[in-house]
Amino acid sequence: MIIFMRHILTEMGQDQTKQQIEKGLKLYQSNETGKALHVWMKVLEKTSDPGGKFRALGCLITAHSEMGKYKEMLKYALAQIDTAREMEDPDYLTEGYLNLARSNEKLCDFQKTISYCKTCLNMQGTTVSLQLNGQVCLSMGNAFLGLSVFQKALESYEKALRYAHNNDDKMLECRVCCSLGNFYIQLKDYEKALFFPCKAAELVNDYGKGWSLKYRAMSQYHMSVAYRKLDRLPDAMECCEESMKIALQHGDRPLQAMCLLNFADIHRCRNDVDKAFPRYESSMCIMTEIGNRLGQASIYLGVGKCWLQQKEHDKSLDSFQRANELAEETGNKLCSLKVHCLTEGIYRSREQQEELREQVVKFLQCVEELELYCGMCGESIGEKNQQLQALPCSHIFHLKCLQTNGTQGCPKCRRASMKPGFV
Repeated sequence: MIIFMRHILTEMGQDQTKQQIEKGLKLYQSNETGKALHVWMKVLEKTSDPGGKFRALGCLITAHSEMGKYKEMLKYALAQIDTAREMEDPDYLTEGYLNLARSNEKLCDFQKTISYCKTCLNMQGTTVSLQLNGQVCLSMGNAFLGLSVFQKALESYEKALRYAHNNDDKMLECRVCCSLGNFYIQLKDYEKALFFPCKAAELVNDYGKGWSLKYRAMSQYHMSVAYRKLDRLPDAMECCEESMKIALQHGDRPLQAMCLLNFADIHRCRNDVDKAFPRYESSMCIMTEIGNRLGQASIYLGVGKCWLQQKEHDKSLDSFQRANELAEETGNKLCSLKVHCLTEGIYRSREQQEELREQVVKFLQCVEELELYCGMCGESIGEKNQQLQALPCSHIFHLKCLQTNGTQGCPKCRRASMKPGFV
């Protein structure tokens, strides 16, 4: 009888925990974030149910991610993985390691992200954890892109898309499309950079009636960046304004920072540095607060270009040096390459031969490490706006080279199939 009563009390406690978590979710969806966080923290204090504790921690991780409080996000992710280890359940462990990976991705600690993602993929869980593999591959792709390892990034994105298609997961597909937009921005294929976020926006329109507005905001932001690169500045401004409006409504600090950076870049492209500088400054305040070091590096690059427009070479060099320090911290080789290229131009114009030689050597080292060249024509990739095509092996070539030369296999790895990949 005593054992039976304990069992009943345990079930009642689990039901109450579940109800409180659901209450917090409703508050969160109503933009009452503070109240939602309070409810979930109370669950952590009171519940003895490890499953309930795990779910409450998951809610706190998501909320702090969207608020840009990445250090707190990491703290809750570490607590969640401890709870999962106590439960000895591979599905919970997979989800816990995924949240650890995401936390480190947000903090630009990309090597740790990749390590945790590999741990997820090696877990022998049930179909529940297998359904998370698409999200794991997306996070891994973002980390490889953060390190400028483009082939592995593309390979991970293609895997994530396959999981999304196989599981009919439109939300995941939307997120991958946005990441692919960023991928092709970096490689300067601006047609593809626009195509993928436009595809994401279509998914939001067709399937996103019950989705969070963050998906629409995310797709509009990436469309804006592509429009800016294509010099369609009015379209860029319109999309960025819509994204910023949603970000402000929902307190999405990371997206606010990215929109401010993009606004600044748009004004810089219009040669209006007086409007660009304060927006860079506002973006930097948020980027520093949330710990987005790669975002800070992008801001320093933009500020340096503004000083270049005003012929303030010493101030440009200072901004570029700060960008390079952050690029080296995070391991982003493409940002370092851009810095060396821009710095080289300044020293060339000033005829400072010793400094020029140093920058040329560093630039060529970056080029060699990045392997950004077409395996057919040998010319560079990512130097100017050109259409690219990836083969199923994820090696990337100029589209015109594939169309002109044709081949029965990849010139780099000699794989036989020429069937176009997803991207």
